[in-house]
Amino acid sequence: MTATDETADTFGWGIAATGSIAETVGRVIAAEPGMRIAAVGSRSKDRAAEFAAKVGGGTAYGSYADMIADPAVDAVYVATPHAQHRAIVEAAIAARKPVLCEKPLGVTFAEAEALVAQARAADVFLMEAMWMRFNPLIQRVQATVESGALGEVRSVSASLGFPVPYVPQHRLWNPALGGGALLDLGIYPVALAYLLLGSPDSMAAVGVLGPSGVDAETALLLGWKGGARAMLETSLVGMLPMTATVVGTKGRIDIAPAFQETTHISVYTYGADFRPAVPEEFRIDSSSEAYAAQAREVRDCVRAGRVESRIMPLDATLGVLRILEDARSSLG
Repeated sequence: MTATDETADTFGWGIAATGSIAETVGRVIAAEPGMRIAAVGSRSKDRAAEFAAKVGGGTAYGSYADMIADPAVDAVYVATPHAQHRAIVEAAIAARKPVLCEKPLGVTFAEAEALVAQARAADVFLMEAMWMRFNPLIQRVQATVESGALGEVRSVSASLGFPVPYVPQHRLWNPALGGGALLDLGIYPVALAYLLLGSPDSMAAVGVLGPSGVDAETALLLGWKGGARAMLETSLVGMLPMTATVVGTKGRIDIAPAFQETTHISVYTYGADFRPAVPEEFRIDSSSEAYAAQAREVRDCVRAGRVESRIMPLDATLGVLRILEDARSSLG
């Protein structure tokens, strides 16, 4: 540990960014036993200081490099807009600081692939912050599928989208910031299908571009040898159901909206007459536990000397981003 004697038993986080997701995760980290906010980095020291006061402490820095260099920082959480991920992650890897980076890891497959290669070559821990994988109910879905209780999975359907007013400078509409529905919202439906079925053998995409040239809405059809498929939708212009359903030969699972942060799933299994039994209902009080579990995974991996997470492996990060990139390319 690199922390001071007074905090040697805690895991010190450095947070790169001061936006809403950084605040959400920062508050969870600050409340988690055995963790603390050690430092906050921003392009403005004043913003960093304001953020640190909100989340309960941490030294404020007016640059990401200075935050990364703080010896009290045991791991760096990157929550900047997508286009800024690469530079900060590269700096953290160079400083041999473990990294948790918000999704997507990179705005292109090549960018993410380069970061993964750098982390592996340096033996530095790196993980994409796909918090959905740490939701206890999503983990139950995964375990149910792997147990064979649903039989052979035949389809996964999922949607995530809502209207975002068109403002060219907004990060979701600005191509310079890695905007578009696919990278920010569509990554969740794709990640769910990838989690349950792996890398697809085929992909077809239809959609439209917004006025700034980023993808505004897209529907994906992924296919696997043997006939399994995934029907996925994302949008910045329409209110989608934001539900997900997994269908197998012996049952199905309905994941309540918004599925990526669900607090309720229903598991149906079929009898000999193929009529569904009364569903098993599973609920949690709050999906925010997934943020805490994600942070604990980083700490536990780092302390165990592991440079990749078994729950959120880097190959899965790359596999999902490859699908997203192919979809974006097909839309022009």
